[in-house]
Amino acid sequence: MAVRAIRGATQLAADERDHLLERTTELVRTVLAENALSTDTLISIVFTATDDVSSEFPAYAARALGLVDVPLLCARELEIDGSLPRVVRLLMHVETDLTRADVTHVYLHGAARLRRDLTHVRTKTEPR
Repeated sequence: MAVRAIRGATQLAADERDHLLERTTELVRTVLAENALSTDTLISIVFTATDDVSSEFPAYAARALGLVDVPLLCARELEIDGSLPRVVRLLMHVETDLTRADVTHVYLHGAARLRRDLTHVRTKTEPR
């Protein structure tokens, strides 16, 4: 069993508490499902959010999912000119038999544009 880090992100349509919780919950669940992980395999999750996200802590969504014994941390994303607005990112540390090449990183909604360079990534974009 190895320790792996899995990246993910989602973009909010608006900085509204219920919407943030919905999108963050979707992100956490999708990362777990795409990598066939259970909550018992989680070591920790670091969440970041852009400066324009202030309606709720993204980690609250993970707590609401029942992750009460997993260390969670929220931080601010760097403010870079031209970066996507209203983005919540996560870095999930897990114990798994997956190789680094087999880990699926998850980018949902508008955040799918962030990591087009990854070859093993699951994305979901908004309909146009």
